[in-house]
Amino acid sequence: MAAPKRGRSASAQSKPGRSLALILIAIVALTGGMFASGHTTPRLGIDLAGGTSITLQAKADQGSAINKANMDTAVDIMNRRVNGLGVSEAEVQTQGTSNIIVNIPKGTNSEEARQQVGTTAKLYFRPVLASEASAGAAASASPSASASGSSTASPSATPSSSASASEKATGTSSASPSSSATSQGRAVTDALKADSTPSSSASASSSASPSVDASVSASASAAASKLEAEYTALDCSKPAQRATAGKKAKPTDTTVACGKISGVWYKYVLGPAAVDGTEVKKAQAVYDTQGASGWQVQMTFTGNGSKKFADITGQLAKNSQPQNEFGIVLDGEVVSSPYVSQSIVGGQAEISGSFTQEEAQSLANVLSYGALPLSFREESVTTVTAALGGEQLHAGLLAGAIGLALVIIYLVVYYRGLSLVAIASLLVSAVLTYVLMALLGPAIGFALNLPAVCGAIVAIGITADSFIVFFERIRDEIREGRTLRPAVERAWPRARRTILVSDFVSFLAAAVLFIVTVGKVQGFAFTLGLTTVLDVVVVFFFTKPLMTILARRKFFAGGHKWSGLDPKGLGAKPPLRRTRRPAGPVAGPVDPKEA
Repeated sequence: MAAPKRGRSASAQSKPGRSLALILIAIVALTGGMFASGHTTPRLGIDLAGGTSITLQAKADQGSAINKANMDTAVDIMNRRVNGLGVSEAEVQTQGTSNIIVNIPKGTNSEEARQQVGTTAKLYFRPVLASEASAGAAASASPSASASGSSTASPSATPSSSASASEKATGTSSASPSSSATSQGRAVTDALKADSTPSSSASASSSASPSVDASVSASASAAASKLEAEYTALDCSKPAQRATAGKKAKPTDTTVACGKISGVWYKYVLGPAAVDGTEVKKAQAVYDTQGASGWQVQMTFTGNGSKKFADITGQLAKNSQPQNEFGIVLDGEVVSSPYVSQSIVGGQAEISGSFTQEEAQSLANVLSYGALPLSFREESVTTVTAALGGEQLHAGLLAGAIGLALVIIYLVVYYRGLSLVAIASLLVSAVLTYVLMALLGPAIGFALNLPAVCGAIVAIGITADSFIVFFERIRDEIREGRTLRPAVERAWPRARRTILVSDFVSFLAAAVLFIVTVGKVQGFAFTLGLTTVLDVVVVFFFTKPLMTILARRKFFAGGHKWSGLDPKGLGAKPPLRRTRRPAGPVAGPVDPKEA
């Protein structure tokens, strides 16, 4: 009888070591990356590790109504603002009719998130009428701030009267209009430039306050006199004065404000708001790979905002500094003061300067998410203990351990020697799950909460189910009378289809759950989807190759009664046989021969 053909199954059967080596290399590489990153444990959510809780109370000012629509919009913007900082598992939700609770888990930059979420008033673009460093600010400027910019003009920059970055940071007099030195940064979009420090309109060491813009100081009105007196007395280096500067000003008012630029506090006189923050459609931090600007912020305005921005930049471009600057004002504080050289049309602009990545991202977040439909007052900021605490985490892990132990006991009792394959596969899956969770914390902000722990426990059953499907297919082949090695190869295609269909359904359910839900339920869905994908990887690259290798060992191939593959114990049929007819016409004894 001709020998059976050796096809793809035989080839795959002869090299299972490659698959085992591949998954071993993957485990070693991921584990090495985990230790190299310094994050050897998964980040815990606020319900397991505690964090910071911020209570914000809405205020009905400037004609805004406190209603469900405005509160829901504020919650959505705050959610996007916190996510823009890379904070995951943060909870933003309403409490009552006028309060919003923001819970930020431990392990994230809660202070920065508090500053970004807490500064919830409206965002405005206001023209700068006057500015100077507050008394004592020059002395507080760090050397690195004064050296952060270069006074060398880029080829596309036109000469201006602005002082160099080092001059502004130290509070010395600004350059004369005929000076060829330009401030740091380059001309972007042929119009908008941003300095990391505002230009000083007078020496910080001068005893006399500079005159406010002529249009304001020339007025004999009591309001103008009061504003000039307020500007003269304002010292932005003092927290008490910063807290009250311009806080009650309306968008249509001329007001004073403070701003911290490169570690130095400056005071400003700002004109009425020209552009509202709601008219910024998009802002993002990007790195300029073509020039020397480094990090910059790109802005896109709405249709109405584009027209307003073109009008105000056209007016500012006609003035000298600092009257050609506009202040980006959030909650009454100037966060940046770019200057303009010509009108900007088209609804797109870039702000460049000596930004670090964090500074550019922070400014982009302010521009993108700064405008809220309501103003909020920070009611309280407290550090909270874990909602469920260490005891609940311990209880969850204990439940998982009990479930795992029950699965192992079942496998040992029912599958005996085959349980070693299942236990080894579960161990590999557990290692991969743990390492990936630890790496996903700093990578995408994944935080492990209690529902995610539940998802990992459910995954034990999903993974064990895949092994059981494969083992039962092998047993079915042995019951048909086949030996173990061909039984493994014949059982695999049938088991593979079942496993893939089952895992696809589980992954689809997890994906739908992740998309349609919010909050902690997403943690359950994400963990379930992750472990489902890992189940496919482990079964294909570890369980099947390991079973192929064990099928060559006498303990399993011989059908030992403790192997879980004993033909007698499984009720196997006699080996497949066929009869050979005699060659001659005379009937004779039939010589049975194994197929």
